[in-house]
Amino acid sequence: MNCRTISWAIGVVMMVAVGRAGVVAEAKFSDGPEEYKGTRYFWLANGEIALTIQTAPKAGQVIELLWGSKNDDREAIVSINGKEQVVRKGGYDGFEWVKVIVPEGLAGERYDVVIKATGTGRPAFLGGARLLDPNSGEDKTVRITHALKPEGGEAFPDMRKIWDTARISANKLPDPRLEASFAAAERNGRLASEGLYRCRKYVDGWLAHADPKTGLIPRNFGASKDLWNGRDCGADNYPFMVLTCALTDRAMFEGRMKEMLATEMKVTKRVDRLPDDYLFSKQTFARQPFNLEQTIFDSSEYVKDGLLPLTEWLGKSEWSDRMIGITDEMWKHAEIDTPFGKVPTLDIELDGNLLQGGARLYWFTGDRKYLDWAIRLGDYYLLGDHHPTRDLKMLRLIDHGCEVVNGLSELYLAVSSADPGKHEQYRKPIHEMLDRILEIGRNDDGMLYTWINPKTGEHAKDLCDTWGYDYDAIYTVYLLDKTETYREAVRKALSNLKGKYIGAAWADKSADGFADSIEGAINLLNREYVASAADWIDTQTRMMWSIQKRDGVIEGWHGDGNFARTTIMYALWKTQGVHAEPWRADVRVGAVKDGNSVCISITADQGWKGKLIFDRPRHKENMRLPMDYARINQFPEWFTEQQARGYRVIDVNSGKEMSTTGRQMAEGVDIELKAERELRVRVQ
Repeated sequence: MNCRTISWAIGVVMMVAVGRAGVVAEAKFSDGPEEYKGTRYFWLANGEIALTIQTAPKAGQVIELLWGSKNDDREAIVSINGKEQVVRKGGYDGFEWVKVIVPEGLAGERYDVVIKATGTGRPAFLGGARLLDPNSGEDKTVRITHALKPEGGEAFPDMRKIWDTARISANKLPDPRLEASFAAAERNGRLASEGLYRCRKYVDGWLAHADPKTGLIPRNFGASKDLWNGRDCGADNYPFMVLTCALTDRAMFEGRMKEMLATEMKVTKRVDRLPDDYLFSKQTFARQPFNLEQTIFDSSEYVKDGLLPLTEWLGKSEWSDRMIGITDEMWKHAEIDTPFGKVPTLDIELDGNLLQGGARLYWFTGDRKYLDWAIRLGDYYLLGDHHPTRDLKMLRLIDHGCEVVNGLSELYLAVSSADPGKHEQYRKPIHEMLDRILEIGRNDDGMLYTWINPKTGEHAKDLCDTWGYDYDAIYTVYLLDKTETYREAVRKALSNLKGKYIGAAWADKSADGFADSIEGAINLLNREYVASAADWIDTQTRMMWSIQKRDGVIEGWHGDGNFARTTIMYALWKTQGVHAEPWRADVRVGAVKDGNSVCISITADQGWKGKLIFDRPRHKENMRLPMDYARINQFPEWFTEQQARGYRVIDVNSGKEMSTTGRQMAEGVDIELKAERELRVRVQ
């Protein structure tokens, strides 16, 4: 979650029809990443704009572009159904509608317009497009779709037909509401399919750059291409290759992914089980001499950002064993004295990692020592003289600071049942921390600044992409203490996303900035559904996906793994946690909730036979948590069957149904698909 600046591109779809005289249809680029004079826009330096106007060309029609100028001339090449022209306009400050000549004798059933930079003059920036016809008024059947494609174009053009073509059942259901639910499920299936495919390509892209001798992936493809480290490779990248393979390639999951873990444990182990930075070319450690503080930093990141999320999905595994081993060694080497006992570090980010790891490992293992270790840090920050908002001059709400806010909330929840006396001690100071963050740390829309000075009330101008992580903590305390203002704060932030926080709206303008902001929204949406936030997540995810390159790599640094983490989270939302096994690129599974049931659409371009695997209440079964509270890097639960309950699985098309149990659904329901036929299943 490091802060990087990138040149990024966008791919989105928006549709608007309006009714002014002569205007057949109009699309404003309200999802544009930049804004000037109150108008959002796309800049051709970041890619080319593709417009589709869904009406047959007619004589006399005119296309207009909302053309931006900053008292200078701008130019673009405009291609209309394959016929190109150069457009130049400017000399004013703001935006004006500029007519584009429609060539005569155009054939076809629609307008296909591509707008790109000339490569010579200043690239145009555009805020919208519209179709005019002096002989007709508004036509509600006409739609304008637009997308700003990255400079390299669509990364996987051969897959677009699969992702963009609906496979709707020929048998319409008599219940319009139920029919609409299955249509939404089918759309979700295509989105989930695209997401998992992109993740699988990301794995291939990175494995192509793995060290030939060890098989480990490098930190990045630049200055650190010779280096493996725990805080980046282990924390942010490799674990989400593992998770991708768990969902899309079980053979690789059982094979190469486990081999990489075994190799990492062998070659990076330096002191006890603690991993250290490893140089591929020299086959030795990068840091000379050994630095315990840096190694603990790396280790805490590896546990919190990488191994904990894997354990939340997989449960007990080789990776959870690795997590426990690293955590035990970090506390074995706790050498810093505090009034509350020895701790491994006083770095606020690391302490946040240790708090989260300790609280969750207490539940996962049932071993009280993990909670006791976390309590030492909780006492240090909440009962001592290092309170985050009473005593500190700066508290980061972005990455490298927000971890302690979350960690203290997780500890507060843990002691609520495990140590009620400690819970009462923590109540006032943790509310004091959260209240001060809400008082000075957010703008009018509820978005959080990157840092605050709790003493003076000063704050940064920039907004943090990790706003949702901080709100995870706030919502967790709401769940415990029913402080309604905390819930209202979460809903306010979710309600103000759409139309305002588009593209690189955060201090972190990389793909990772997209990932963290989307993840935060999905996690909170799981608890507090806000329809406009759901729309925002869809739009932002498409923007994030457009950054991926043809070889599957996103940006070529360790943050690429966070792209996969968030994409998997998005796909699980679109399937309500259901997935097909074995996975195949053309098999599409999508789902939506419909009251107390879930509607599932399953399609494939070729015949397929396998199992439909349903999600489980993982917070309870894998992690043994007392409740499914909001936490960083979790994979939210949507439709999680209960093992002891009975269910009906209904084939809606044929009317056939079967009775089953939650345990059987978790193990998998047998499914056979015919080519290009939609199977509709309703589970009650």
